[in-house]
Amino acid sequence: MSVGQLVIAGGLSAFPTVLIMAPSERIKCLLQIQANDKSKPPKYKSMMHCATSLHAEGGIRSIYKGTVITLARDIPGSMAYFGMYEFIKRQLSSWQGLDNPNELSFSAILTAGGFAGMACWGASMPMDVVKSRYQTHSNPNVSVLEVYQGLVREEGYSALVRGMRPALIRAFPANAACFFGMELSRKAMAFLD
Repeated sequence: MSVGQLVIAGGLSAFPTVLIMAPSERIKCLLQIQANDKSKPPKYKSMMHCATSLHAEGGIRSIYKGTVITLARDIPGSMAYFGMYEFIKRQLSSWQGLDNPNELSFSAILTAGGFAGMACWGASMPMDVVKSRYQTHSNPNVSVLEVYQGLVREEGYSALVRGMRPALIRAFPANAACFFGMELSRKAMAFLD
């Protein structure tokens, strides 16, 4: 596959992922917000309590609130993630005179994986900020556009990338390890081909 095809495949991979992940994203955001608000007692006792409370308040739509914006975050993020990984692997292979990117050293795989994680967060961070604010907004009828406009009006455009530095610092080793594990597993299971 070409890098462009892998970028498209990466973007498409966001659909099944988000379908499964969106409820836990919403619950995680709500629990994080309540943990940071010491002015009142916590509304939710656990993830399960949060999920059942959301369902009781607004049905399945309440649990899946923010699914479309999660897709808007994850499609470009996944495109950047898989595209950058393959692009860097191929560049490193070319520089090392290798015909097959699967022959790269583990340090090259770690490098490609780390930069892939950074590319993912670089592409998805602004939408992640809007998504989190939307999913935790006190007004259940607020639109994503209203959340975005309010965020920019009150905190400026820099709010869209607040937390980028620690996210990128964490993304490099975490995703280097992820792709290292994937490539190590691929090599270990090569006998199945």
